[in-house]
Amino acid sequence: MNPAHEFVARDRAQHPPAVTPIYKTSVLRGPHRPLISLQNSQSEVTGPAFGNRALGPLDNDLILNHAKTGEPIGERVIVQGRVLDGSARPVGGVLVEFWQANAGGRYRHRNDSYVAPIDPNFGGCGRTITDADGRYHFRTVKPGPYPYRNRVNDWRPAHIHFSVFGSGFAQRLITQMYFEGDPLIRHDSILATVPDGAARDRLVAQLDLDASVPLDTLAYRWDIVLRGSRSTLFENRLQGN
Repeated sequence: MNPAHEFVARDRAQHPPAVTPIYKTSVLRGPHRPLISLQNSQSEVTGPAFGNRALGPLDNDLILNHAKTGEPIGERVIVQGRVLDGSARPVGGVLVEFWQANAGGRYRHRNDSYVAPIDPNFGGCGRTITDADGRYHFRTVKPGPYPYRNRVNDWRPAHIHFSVFGSGFAQRLITQMYFEGDPLIRHDSILATVPDGAARDRLVAQLDLDASVPLDTLAYRWDIVLRGSRSTLFENRLQGN
């Protein structure tokens, strides 16, 4: 076997425990008994397949895909990168979904009661499919921070949620991406549950001026690695993919 393509098992020590008191919600949501491995059926593994025909022309443009009377308020950014396997090979044809708060830190969701206003021109979600080189990109506004009920004064840094699908709905990985230079990152109780510093760093997108649009839009680069020692941390797959 070519050593460059040899499978490298995920280091589970990088992952936070399922129950982490610093993040109070995990105390009630996290499992307190040993996990049970459930085998996928053939239909779950083999389909349905995703294709470009299911995408709309503005699905990866969060600035325009919900606009009604104008464009949304906020700092315009491009997020781009690649989806890679554990040997740094590109993975094409992957459905990537993303959702986020608006520039004021509020989600367009009935359960979000934060005082920041709803932006009528921003829906906060989109999707795209990676090309043959594993590349994805989308345009959006940078999400704002927001407080949440954990400790007395806990705030979430600016972040975007990601969902990555395999060949079917049962093969789904979920994670979050942060922005380089955000001072709230080191104070985030959720990110602090990840014990490994290098693993936390892999969740932070880096400023990419080469991909930016002069006088218009900054760009950030963030690669998603599906498994191996350099894997992106996923919220719902602690045992490997």
